Amino acid sequence: MQETAEQYKKRMFDFMADRDPLKLQAAAPARLAKLLKGVSPAKARKRPAPDKWSIAEIVAHIADTELVGGYRIRAILGQPGTPIIGFDQDVWVTALHYDKRDLKKSFEQYHALREANLALLKSLTPEQWKHEGMHSERGAESVEMIVRMFSGHDINHFEQIERILASKKTKKK
Repeated sequence: MQETAEQYKKRMFDFMADRDPLKLQAAAPARLAKLLKGVSPAKARKRPAPDKWSIAEIVAHIADTELVGGYRIRAILGQPGTPIIGFDQDVWVTALHYDKRDLKKSFEQYHALREANLALLKSLTPEQWKHEGMHSERGAESVEMIVRMFSGHDINHFEQIERILASKKTKKK
């Protein structure tokens, strides 16, 4: 059964609990780098199951999602109330050839975009955090809500990578 927009938002918020989203986002690239340390390109490309993403696909996804999130925030700040178009992440995995993306380059993209997005977020006024856009699937979303959801999104995918790595260690024994 497909997750609803409300279930997705709740799950992302649950991942981050009451933690500071900017601190989580600032620490995320280092956490991801630590997870990826020593992961060979072949290991990164291997899917844990036919219907599950590989580590390389996950990293390409979070890199592209960071791009999308940064654009959405900028669009909202430039024109509050602007439409925010959702995207089908599974379609992007195939259409954007995540299986062929270089893990290191995907990480570098994610890291650079995260730094740029954090610099912008740190410059916002309290009023700007409340500016909203209208998401095509989830309705009104403020900059603050987007930042909180992206913090949870990171944690979600980092835990996914941890599970893949743990299952590979178990299989070796």
